[in-house]
Amino acid sequence: MIDLHCHILPGIDDGASSIQDTLNMAQQAHEDGVTHILATPHHHNRHFVNHAAAVRLLVEETQRIITREGIDLTVFPGQEVRIHPELIRHIDEDDILFADEGNRYMMLEFPTMSVPDYTDQLFYDLTHRGIIPVIVHPERNMEIKKNPNKLMEWIDLGCLTQVTAGSIAGDFGKETQELSFQMVDANLTHIIASDAHNVSGRPFRMTAEFEVFEKEFGTEKAQLFKDRAKDIINGDDTLVEPYSEVASRKRKWFNF
Repeated sequence: MIDLHCHILPGIDDGASSIQDTLNMAQQAHEDGVTHILATPHHHNRHFVNHAAAVRLLVEETQRIITREGIDLTVFPGQEVRIHPELIRHIDEDDILFADEGNRYMMLEFPTMSVPDYTDQLFYDLTHRGIIPVIVHPERNMEIKKNPNKLMEWIDLGCLTQVTAGSIAGDFGKETQELSFQMVDANLTHIIASDAHNVSGRPFRMTAEFEVFEKEFGTEKAQLFKDRAKDIINGDDTLVEPYSEVASRKRKWFNF
């Protein structure tokens, strides 16, 4: 499997705090069936700034250590970029890392509580540059929770969305899990990623979480989500199914 969102690099954000933590996470990821990881340290989120050049260097060093320890895992440099008004300028200054070497797919996050009022214009500007924003964990944003169909406007522009594996598994509560299911049903989300931060509280559990996904949505849908992750890391076109509005999923608890 390919994981496009995790915090495995040591000592630069709220993920791995040491190289030993990184190695523990790498081993856990390998045992979980993950073969390739996009390292996505937080960038420009008011708490952490991780410039592109520094991330590239740290990934090179981290990969050397992982390989030396005999762990079969490939790590690529990336960022989890907080949406901000100066993003276009930072792209032009080569301070933004993309998910692929062709600078096509960008992992973007919103603040937890809101969607900035400049978002529509920024997404328009990005997509007209040929950049595809991949909106990470929208199911955990409070404004999108209230109006998940807002995602349709951004998908129309060419954006994709990434749901957290833990949201599918229920790790963030039933409400977030239910919204994640609704988004998958409506084709308003396109990939699953771990957003792993450590080996205990926020671990790699992609295999178990894809089992939950397959039970709800079937093997074919699960494979499509895995294939899209490969498409993104390769900078290729990816299949996007027609979406619909989010509707409540009625569960039958009792059969009479």
